[in-house]
Amino acid sequence: MIRATRVVPAGQWSREHLTTDTVALDFDARHRRRIAMTGKRGLEFLLDLDGTVTLRDGDALELEDGRMVLVRAEREPLAEITAATTADLSRAAWHLGNRHTPCQLEAGRLLIRRDHVLEDMLSRLGATVRHVSESFDPEGGAYGHGSTHGHDHG
Repeated sequence: MIRATRVVPAGQWSREHLTTDTVALDFDARHRRRIAMTGKRGLEFLLDLDGTVTLRDGDALELEDGRMVLVRAEREPLAEITAATTADLSRAAWHLGNRHTPCQLEAGRLLIRRDHVLEDMLSRLGATVRHVSESFDPEGGAYGHGSTHGHDHG
């Protein structure tokens, strides 16, 4: 089975490179080091990286023979949080951060995975919660790890 051994970040490769296939992955599936994958056109390959990385929408996986597999962030069920004021949205963000909730920060809104308990809390704080289906790319860790997959308080 052919291997993909290198991630080429979005913007650092061009359409001049031959993209042989595409993989559409949700956020959890884009945090990988080694896994067998099948592209939308049926290409089977082994993702075999030196370390775990978070793949981003538009990145490419370089195969051993130089071909590229395009990474697309798959749409997933999310909750969009908005608020009447910047202060209210900041308060919502603080409460989500206090619960170590992966959160995508954008101008005027926050995106989290759907969670009825968090959604109820946010509504009680005065935020507006709306269900959406979009790709999810939460803020990376504050210590340069680039992901939000937990951390240790010890």
